[in-house]
Amino acid sequence: MSDPNIGHYLCKRYQLQELIGTGAMGRVYRAKDVLLGGVPVAVKFLALSIQNEKMGLQDRFEREAKTCALVGQKSIHIVRVMDYGVDENNTPFYVMEYLQGKNLSHVIRNQQIALPTFLSIVRQICLGLQCAHDGILVDGKVCPIIHRDIKPSNIVVITDPSFGELVKILDFGIAKLLQPDSNRTNYYLGTLAYSSPEQMEGKELDNRSDIYSLGVMMFEMLTGKMPLAAATHSFGAWYKVHHYQQPRSFTEFTPSYLIPKELENLIMSCLAKTVNSRPQNIGEILKVLASLEQSYSQSTQQDIQASTKLLAVPASFEPKTKVDLLSSFSTDELARVTSWPQNKPIADIVFPQPIDVNGNLCPALWVMLPKQEIQNRLICTRYNQFLFIISPHPMLLWITVIYNRKHGAKWLPYYLDLKTSLGQEITRLLGNTGHYRLLFFTREAPHNCSHIQLSSIAPAQRQRLQQWVTISSTLVSSVEPQISKNFLKSEYEKIKPQILAKLEVIDTDSPFDFSDQVSI
Repeated sequence: MSDPNIGHYLCKRYQLQELIGTGAMGRVYRAKDVLLGGVPVAVKFLALSIQNEKMGLQDRFEREAKTCALVGQKSIHIVRVMDYGVDENNTPFYVMEYLQGKNLSHVIRNQQIALPTFLSIVRQICLGLQCAHDGILVDGKVCPIIHRDIKPSNIVVITDPSFGELVKILDFGIAKLLQPDSNRTNYYLGTLAYSSPEQMEGKELDNRSDIYSLGVMMFEMLTGKMPLAAATHSFGAWYKVHHYQQPRSFTEFTPSYLIPKELENLIMSCLAKTVNSRPQNIGEILKVLASLEQSYSQSTQQDIQASTKLLAVPASFEPKTKVDLLSSFSTDELARVTSWPQNKPIADIVFPQPIDVNGNLCPALWVMLPKQEIQNRLICTRYNQFLFIISPHPMLLWITVIYNRKHGAKWLPYYLDLKTSLGQEITRLLGNTGHYRLLFFTREAPHNCSHIQLSSIAPAQRQRLQQWVTISSTLVSSVEPQISKNFLKSEYEKIKPQILAKLEVIDTDSPFDFSDQVSI
């Protein structure tokens, strides 16, 4: 059955386009703001109808909605509320920024969250909570804002070009908006599995209630399970659980070495039954998280630097030459049948993709550069080097340099994730063939290959490449690949001056034996 609201104009400004969420607190639609040229927004209709203005509900809704909007302007980690009102059916709504990202509940269901990712997500949630708990100025008074419904479905993780993974909290203070009478102490509204004991009692809440809910969510993020389990999904069953049942141990679900004891203690303290036994503010939690992030980063960097030093292997140089003999398949023929992939942008990029040469699959590095950049290095010294990191995630840095004394070095690095089929295939081909082709395309005439060069791989490197593929296939990674990539980037920057110095020595008119292997 079609939704009659689709296409409806709200306040002659917001055209509802698609129902994107439903829940106990209302319905959420994707809409476009026609006043601002069709900018996408999200409109949430609350599960409440304001029928009797004598009750003061409309005034209270406007006051609370304004407060929610103000706190969203104060922190980047809280969704921005841009407008609010009441529709023709007296149903309150508010308009917020439209976020394209993954709901945290979806992330928990579909993947194991690595410790560095966990620390980053929780830190950002805490920064948003701290901002709200510290309060905002309303009519000359500082008003602390309590969320009242912290849970994974109210957290969105989005990919932001400036911040990387950016975390935003939804529905700030909405639970309070939905309470029919703020003077009643026996009214409950929230999510049973995440509610604090005092919230189950209908008491006036402070920041420590949100801290309890955060503790439940942190446990779930690390284990995929809830710290507390009720016999039935009823208010009475959950009331008993939150008041009397002790949280499960992490060791029931996760090996003890995967979760630092300091973090385990923090989460268990957040789950304390009494408010005075929990961290008293978000700042205390942030201190622990900062300490954990720093210690993890330092220990991981030391391990990776040690691995990098062990796994850097002899480099391979190619002499200056303008034409290469590429087996029985000539350079011109190969270039003529090689076209730029349709799924790749016309931009200065480097990527690996195997090619077929005389019926054999061969590794190739595809390069797009301005025409002059390529022309400047048709006569060049070619260099390659591979750096590999085993832990925390197996990652290979494939370095290629084309060097000309007059025009300098052009660096062509590429990172291969050796837990992916592409990374394993390319690395295996490099080790088996002992060489790869550089396919050059110009930005000015991007569709056809303009030049091809061959780069050979030193025997020691070939052997190591084959070993690394085998090692990586058996390893289990518990972290995001980006962590290993970041450390390889650091090592890459350190060795670039050494590589350049060697190239400057090699690129002379005096004889040079290019079969020598130079160790970096």
